[in-house]
Amino acid sequence: MSFTSTKMMQKAGVVSRTPVVRSAHQVRQQARSAKHQAAPSVVAAVVPQQQLSAAARRASLACRVAAAEAPAAAGADSSSSSASNVRGDIRNIAIIAHVDHGKTTLVDSMLKQSKVFRANQDMAERVMDSNALERERGITILAKNTAIRFKGVKINVIDTPGHADFGGEVERVLNMCDGVLLLVDSVEGPMPQTRFVTKKALALNKKVVVVVNKIDKPAARPEWVVDSTFELFMDLGATDEQCDFPVVYASGVNGIAGMSPDTMSETLEPLFDTVVREVAPPAVAFEQPLQMLVTNIDYDEHKGRIAIGRVSAGTVKKGIPLSICSSLEPGKVRPGKVNELFVYDNFSRIPVEEVQAGDICAVTGIQDIGIGETLCSKESPVALPTIKVEEPTVSMTFKVNTSPFAGKEGKFNTSKPVNTSPFAGKEGKFVTSRNLKDRLDRELERNLAMKVEPGETADAFVVSGRGTLHLGILIESMRREGYEFEIGPPKVITREVDGHKCEPYEEAIVEVPEQYVGSVVELFAQRKGEMQDMQPSIEGTTRLTFKIATRGLLGLKNALLTATRGLGLLNTIFDSYRPVAGEISMREQGSLIAFETGQVTAYAIETAQERGQLFVKPGDQVYEGQVVGVYNKSGDLKLNVCKAKALTNMRASQSEKKVALDEARIMGLDDALEYVTDDEQVALDEARIMGLDDALEYITDDEQVEVTPLSIRIRKDPSAKPSRGGSRR
Repeated sequence: MSFTSTKMMQKAGVVSRTPVVRSAHQVRQQARSAKHQAAPSVVAAVVPQQQLSAAARRASLACRVAAAEAPAAAGADSSSSSASNVRGDIRNIAIIAHVDHGKTTLVDSMLKQSKVFRANQDMAERVMDSNALERERGITILAKNTAIRFKGVKINVIDTPGHADFGGEVERVLNMCDGVLLLVDSVEGPMPQTRFVTKKALALNKKVVVVVNKIDKPAARPEWVVDSTFELFMDLGATDEQCDFPVVYASGVNGIAGMSPDTMSETLEPLFDTVVREVAPPAVAFEQPLQMLVTNIDYDEHKGRIAIGRVSAGTVKKGIPLSICSSLEPGKVRPGKVNELFVYDNFSRIPVEEVQAGDICAVTGIQDIGIGETLCSKESPVALPTIKVEEPTVSMTFKVNTSPFAGKEGKFNTSKPVNTSPFAGKEGKFVTSRNLKDRLDRELERNLAMKVEPGETADAFVVSGRGTLHLGILIESMRREGYEFEIGPPKVITREVDGHKCEPYEEAIVEVPEQYVGSVVELFAQRKGEMQDMQPSIEGTTRLTFKIATRGLLGLKNALLTATRGLGLLNTIFDSYRPVAGEISMREQGSLIAFETGQVTAYAIETAQERGQLFVKPGDQVYEGQVVGVYNKSGDLKLNVCKAKALTNMRASQSEKKVALDEARIMGLDDALEYVTDDEQVALDEARIMGLDDALEYITDDEQVEVTPLSIRIRKDPSAKPSRGGSRR
């Protein structure tokens, strides 16, 4: 019996609680002896399941799981006789978790201890986060494959994103694995993304191994974390077998693991052993025709498009012709050929001649291949079920940049942009609607959770995704590639449910110090959020759970940081579609708008900063209609931030003529303080630098973000009605 079976019996009162879990062997022995004593008294009572108490249900479940373990163990030998139908030398696993629970760090330690790198080789931190944006933000954005070897078994490992906005990546790669490592922080326990990824894994009947990570934290509470994870499984409707999950305790950063928090090994060997023992080897059909579902697309400058997936049946060989089909297009088959074939091994792609069923491989030579299509043998083109992911909940409008500064900062321009200002062609490398459409079409080829539809005009496109971060990563990537465009405000996607207009709702969990609980509750109440739960957390913090419309979360992050003095932590996950909440009060303050085009001066800012917080500083170029700050009051205010001080006959500018220049006088600090007069002592507040995420969160319905390779600007939408009060959605 596993650790979880014992926990279920403890909750039912069948097994007495022990202060600590000593070892896996002792737990199993204790649970087995308790099972024989408790089974008659629990199972004999014939009572409808609905009338059982919570404790009795746990006891009943524990006994059923315990009873199932004996025949499973007895049949272990007989199952070896059918080894021809499984590949015992391979395990396929994905690592899933909430953001910042240590997935990539754990993979680093797994690679190190598997001798993937030389002893004298420098290894970068979070080596799997190879994307520049991933390293800058400290999050995993794209799912990636690697493989390690342990005692003759090849373990294919898929590192997945932890943020809810990239849940489509997790849904996609779960088709390639037979089990998952569910990482849970030893202090925080299950979080919103934990629920999402666990629900998907359980629905696909994947074996779940719970890893309580960061066990070395001083405030670690592993027993509470395991209990909370068990309750999560019960809430998600897991089966008896799924609720009986194995538990491993680990510290990814230290590279240690153990079956008990008190008996930790000096390596990750207990984790590797658990993976090999608990995750079933892939079931294969060697003699059947080839079938391989493409679940990911990579690209190489020399090899072109690379299709990645798991071979479900048969064998794929280098150089063979094959067929390509999809379950979405029955009867439609096109030919293809495998130019090169690779497998993942020791953090590298290794070229091979053939790959048998059960393994994960990469195929080149098919330039029009897409995610969800099936590579089949020419003799039997039968498609596997395609990949389905959750629908998008937020949309933004991408359109050609029409600001006065369009095309000013880029390296070069290959075609004429829509904007015909004197600055056209100088700022963006790709500025036309055709460039924009081609790039968005390429994104759709690998990003299944995203959709693109035509906008109201020919140069506009409505892009839908899982959230503002999901779309923000796309915007930042395009910006770095040289694209220049404008972004409209994020809007939620509504749908009709039983004749009623509904909008997406999310579960929001806020970790906040106790003294700011009132401010957070008031903030969510203003946006029509409903508090579902409030529990004390650790070190004087409180965990608040809300149900709130996605519309109410737009622009909430900065308001929450202000209300909690930067100490509040917000995590959200999509919950369901519900009736529209009505009008929600968003930003109460208006915007400061530039009155004319020109260069910002310190003289103008001295008076402008009294009106609110500015986004610009002296020397910046602005244009008429650009948002240069946030107004202290509701409504918008136009002001001149380019006004220069009128020259007088004192220190007047000299007429241009050739003069002999004297040696410059170097002014030290004391000299400068002694020199300046009253009208030269201008105290300027520090400008608030608006990054892409800040700008997307700030804008309202009559504003848009101008994105260029070098700048992020906010401007008023020329086609929108001017704002006269606080922003509402």
